[in-house]
Amino acid sequence: MKLNHWSLSNGVRCVITEMEHSTLTSINFWCKGGSIYESKNEEGMAHFLEHMIFKGSEKLVEGEFDNKIESLGGSSNAATGLDDVHFYILIPPQNLEEALKLLLDLLMFPQIKENAFEVEKQVVLEEIAQSHDQPDEIIYMKLFKECYSPHRYSKPILGYKQTVERIEPRQMKSFHENQYIGGNCTLSIAGKIPEEIYLIIENSKIKQLKSSIGKVNKQSKVKFNKGYTKERIPRLEGGRILKAWELPPAKNQLLILGVEIASTLLCEGRISPMVKRLREELRIVESIEMDLQILEEGGLILLDVCCPIGNLKNAEREINNILYDSIEKPFTNKDIDRAKKIVSNNLYYGVEVSSQVAAISGNHTLWGRNQAILEPIKNIPYWTAERLNEVVFPLLNPKDSYTLIAEPK
Repeated sequence: MKLNHWSLSNGVRCVITEMEHSTLTSINFWCKGGSIYESKNEEGMAHFLEHMIFKGSEKLVEGEFDNKIESLGGSSNAATGLDDVHFYILIPPQNLEEALKLLLDLLMFPQIKENAFEVEKQVVLEEIAQSHDQPDEIIYMKLFKECYSPHRYSKPILGYKQTVERIEPRQMKSFHENQYIGGNCTLSIAGKIPEEIYLIIENSKIKQLKSSIGKVNKQSKVKFNKGYTKERIPRLEGGRILKAWELPPAKNQLLILGVEIASTLLCEGRISPMVKRLREELRIVESIEMDLQILEEGGLILLDVCCPIGNLKNAEREINNILYDSIEKPFTNKDIDRAKKIVSNNLYYGVEVSSQVAAISGNHTLWGRNQAILEPIKNIPYWTAERLNEVVFPLLNPKDSYTLIAEPK
């Protein structure tokens, strides 16, 4: 798949990926407007704005965007993260131009009317209340708070009840004006692409975005906090062990790839050391997973274990033993090749459809990480057994982790 990158005169980055056999085309709009850009006492603003954008614009009344996209045979959605916000449409290729026009009308000119604002505020507040009733949400909010404080990554994307209650329409309009500008935005389209796509984009309203530099949030640098705590969580079923380690910023793609190979080797598949020992042999855990939280300023390597309360100590001890062994006793080439194959397959599976390609290429382009869509697969051979054992496995030392042990309250 060939990616075509270029920038508009106002700084908007564009990336187009032709997928001739795709039945649907995906339009993605990415903006550096995640919760990290909120000021103090604005927590929840970015997510609340995502809601309000769908409440109508200068040319689209509430609900009109969704109705028109559906009438074109498409679907749409959005997601707010810590670093960025992401709007996307999946549409039959012949309706791409009209869908893009509708999306830009919605994103660039939100009305943020007071009546709709107050109604939607209650919806957001209800989401916050619901998150406080969900054990998984509570656990992960506590973990991020402890690992990242005082950085803004420690704040919940949904915000706090007291901060959302105080947000006013004028503040939200200002946040939109500061963040939704040319240099902060990327348009990514993947799928079957019309020949006139460049003309369509050049003539679209995206060129009306201001070209000034966006608001830079003055804040502390990310510093990972090691530690160990025990918590009692309401409505939690069974025990949980969460361990987190520092992951380098997203721009360090090669090292992150190495960490992905290592975590796959340790914890994916029935013959991986952690699954084999804790679930298959000892049968002391119900599930055990490793995942990467990749963030622009520095992410987390996460280990999540569910087990009966009585097995927490044994499970934690076995996990630490495996991690120490992984540092002291090199893995065989056979083990590492298995992990590399799984990672390679996952990368291939992750770019099978236009929505996946548009999302990946859009995010990479937004943050200046332009690369071929399957570039990571070419880099997998770099991670030899020697490099993994020397560079990556030491990152997973239990002494360098933050550990959260959770039991039902």
